[in-house]
Amino acid sequence: MRSPRRFRCAALAALTAGALFAVAGCDSAADRTTKGTTGTAEAEDVLLQPLAGPGPGPFTKSTARQTPSPSATPSPREGDGSATRTVHRVSGAVPGLYGGVRSEASCDVEQQARLLTADQDKARAFAEKAGIEAVQIPGYLRSLTPVTLRADTQVTNHGYSAGSVTAFQAVLQAGTAVLVDSKGLPRVRCACGNPLERPVIAKGQVTHRGERWAGYDPARILAVDPGVKPLSSLIIVDTADNTWIERAVGDDVGRDRTPDDPPPFEPSVDLLFPSPARPSDPAPTESAPSAPSPAEPERTECPDSPGDPAELPPGCPPPMEPDPGTEAPDDFDGMPSDEPWEMEEGEPGVVPEPTQVSPGELDEDELDELEGLDESGELDEGEQLDEFGQPADSGAPEPFAG
Repeated sequence: MRSPRRFRCAALAALTAGALFAVAGCDSAADRTTKGTTGTAEAEDVLLQPLAGPGPGPFTKSTARQTPSPSATPSPREGDGSATRTVHRVSGAVPGLYGGVRSEASCDVEQQARLLTADQDKARAFAEKAGIEAVQIPGYLRSLTPVTLRADTQVTNHGYSAGSVTAFQAVLQAGTAVLVDSKGLPRVRCACGNPLERPVIAKGQVTHRGERWAGYDPARILAVDPGVKPLSSLIIVDTADNTWIERAVGDDVGRDRTPDDPPPFEPSVDLLFPSPARPSDPAPTESAPSAPSPAEPERTECPDSPGDPAELPPGCPPPMEPDPGTEAPDDFDGMPSDEPWEMEEGEPGVVPEPTQVSPGELDEDELDELEGLDESGELDEGEQLDEFGQPADSGAPEPFAG
C-alpha cells in the first residue's frame, strides 16, 4: 500500500506545471508502467493535462499555435470528484470530432520535425513508438493533419526521461493541438512533441491526477478509435465561426475548403450524448412536411357484396355502379365453347352477335338471283354455289385458298 507521504508527493508533482514526474522518492504516473507490460501505463491512474501545459517528460518544446478554444461546458458536478466517469468511444472519421481555423495549422509541423531530429536519442525513441525509422520522422509528421480536440479526450501519452520512454494514461483538454493520422487517431501532442497511442480504458475505479480545468466532467470523456479505412480528408469545425471545413490529410492547410456535401447536422452538435442529429446516427431522410395524423384506427372488414348500402360498416365505401355497357350478362356461366356461334333471330331490339361464319356467305334472295346464269357469267340451271357464293367447281378465292 502506498504511504500517505508518497501519495502527497505524487499529487504535488502532478500539479506543478511543466515539472517532470521523475521526482526522487515519488512513485509518479510518468515513471511507472503496468507490471509485466513494458510501455503501457496503468489504466487506473489517469493524468489530466490542460491544453497549454507540456506535462511530464516532453520530447520537445511546444510547437502549438494559438487557436480559439471551444467554450467550456460547465460540469453539473464541477469540483465534485465523485462524479461517475464515463468514456465514450467514437470513430476518428466522425465529422466534427476535431476543430481548427481555416488555412491555419494548429501545430508548426516543420519546427516539430527540426526539434525531434536535433536530438538523436529522442528521435530514435520517438520513431520506435511511431513504428518508423528515425530518418522518416519529417515525412511522417508531414503526413499527419494538424487539428484541435473538441472534447476532453483520453490517450496513451509517452514522456521521455533519462534516455527512456515512459507511457501513461492522460486526458487531454478540449482545444489541445494534436496531429492525427489518416484514420483520425491522435498521434502527436504539439504542446510537448510526445507520441500518442490509443488509450487503455480501465474497467474499475480510476484515480485522476493533475489540474482540473473549468468545464471538466469525468462523464464526458472521449476515446478515439481508428476509422474503418484511411481518409483523404477530414471534416472539421472552424472554431472561429462555427462552420464546416474539409481539410485534406497532411500538413498543407492551404487547401482547406468548404465541403461540397456537408454533414446533415450542425457543427455545434454534441458528440457525446444521443440526439436525433448525432453524427453516429444515420442521417434523417428528408421528406415533405405533412400534418400530424391521428392514431391509426382499427381496420374495418368490408363485405365484398353488400346488400343494402345503408347497412355498410363505418369507413366502408358504397358499392360502385358499373358503367353502362360494361355489365356482364346474368346468364354468363363459364368460358365460351368451341362450337360456332349462332345468330339468335326473332328478338327485337337485340343487336345480333357476330357469327362464326365466312364473310362470303350469301342469303337465299341473293342465291335466287344468281340461279340460271350460264358459263359466260350465268350459271346453268341446277348448278350449285359453294359457301362463298361461287360456282362449286371454280375453287375458293385466293385469300382463302389452301
